[in-house]
Amino acid sequence: MKTVSSLKLRLQKIYWSYHSRKKYAARQAAFHDSGSYWEQRYREGGNSGSGSYGKFSIFKAEVINLFVRENKVKTVIELGCGDGNQLLEMAYPAYIGFDVSRQAITLCRDMFKKDKTKTFNTIDEYNNETADLSLSLDVIFHLVEDSVFEDYMNLLFKCSERFVIIYSSNEYITRVNQGCHVRHRKFTEWVNDNIEHWHLKTKIRNKYPYTGVAGDSSYADFYIYERRV
Repeated sequence: MKTVSSLKLRLQKIYWSYHSRKKYAARQAAFHDSGSYWEQRYREGGNSGSGSYGKFSIFKAEVINLFVRENKVKTVIELGCGDGNQLLEMAYPAYIGFDVSRQAITLCRDMFKKDKTKTFNTIDEYNNETADLSLSLDVIFHLVEDSVFEDYMNLLFKCSERFVIIYSSNEYITRVNQGCHVRHRKFTEWVNDNIEHWHLKTKIRNKYPYTGVAGDSSYADFYIYERRV
């Protein structure tokens, strides 16, 4: 009986592994570009992902709200505001959110329509706005195209006058069944090679480091940059 049960278990693993690979291949074949992916995702009722909800949202808010208070940050720009759920936890004196998805911007404008301290625009509407702090939260590992990644990083540092906070993975790795909309990069190397007059002030490790359990742990940490005087 034990041998039969073990054989059934192995066959089940093979079956699900095969079908997981087929589903992954199908997603890859259907993927066009990162911008289209997020526009479609929001239009179909999807959200910004587990990183913007629950304990991860609370953890990010704790870190950033404390930083904003301690450093007397008055203005914030976020590149990749998503569906706005993370923003519900934040305490910013003045905020501009940009996103590649028009649907995401529509969602945010509706959610915060009574809040005069917040403005939302698509990324192609950026018009040289600057702020004390620019933010990138759970975005960099979704920039799968090199040109999109480089344009984004240049803008992220361009639009900040004092600080840049990045919450992201920072390694070259491809995980099992990694989504077509995910590409991990060691972005700190790119910053060192391409961005002048900024230095990495501090790194804050995730309160829920990655354990392999999706939705319950995260591969992102905080990286806080400061402009050199």
